[in-house]
Amino acid sequence: MNSTYCSTIAALALLTLPVQAQPAHDLRDLTVGMPAVQIPDEGYVNLTCANDPSRKLASWSAWRDCPIDTDTMHAVRFEFDPETSREGTLVAGHPVILTAQIDDAGSLASLEINTDPKARLYKRKKAFLLGIQVRSRYGSDGWECTQQPPDHGEQPVGGTYVKESCSKVVEGRMLVVERDLFRRPDQDARDFVDQTQVKISRVDR
Repeated sequence: MNSTYCSTIAALALLTLPVQAQPAHDLRDLTVGMPAVQIPDEGYVNLTCANDPSRKLASWSAWRDCPIDTDTMHAVRFEFDPETSREGTLVAGHPVILTAQIDDAGSLASLEINTDPKARLYKRKKAFLLGIQVRSRYGSDGWECTQQPPDHGEQPVGGTYVKESCSKVVEGRMLVVERDLFRRPDQDARDFVDQTQVKISRVDR
């Protein structure tokens, strides 16, 4: 099995299981609730503090070097190693920004997966579809979704308007998936809001 094939499988981690199967992991080998000491350094690069990008971490074990944020978590931004993900930090084919939040007890309390607003247009224009793929990953049933109407002159893009928030609790996790696709009045034809924001959080019992 060649390295290119392996990197493709890793990048598409959210699509590897049947729709109704319970995922073994939330992202690659990361599972919300796992001890931070079990997060491998291999496969991840450019670890920085989300609230202070100038502060770089040599390894996951340095997570305490990141200051506590407003959620009383140590937020670590990270990327996939290009040695194993040659096309970059992608989830289901979408360029993303990844953040891990680790609590003072050393547990991975949440993961944030947000589409990259700086991605090239041909990649970014489908960003709102990542939310659908994430929801399929965790099973199509049990989601509570709300769709907001256009506001402040917002317009559809290509005839489609999306301003949706969905949530679901499954196996000790709270999943929140937010999708947006619309154009603001001050945006031109090549400029519009197109994004998916995902947060997978531990549900404390």
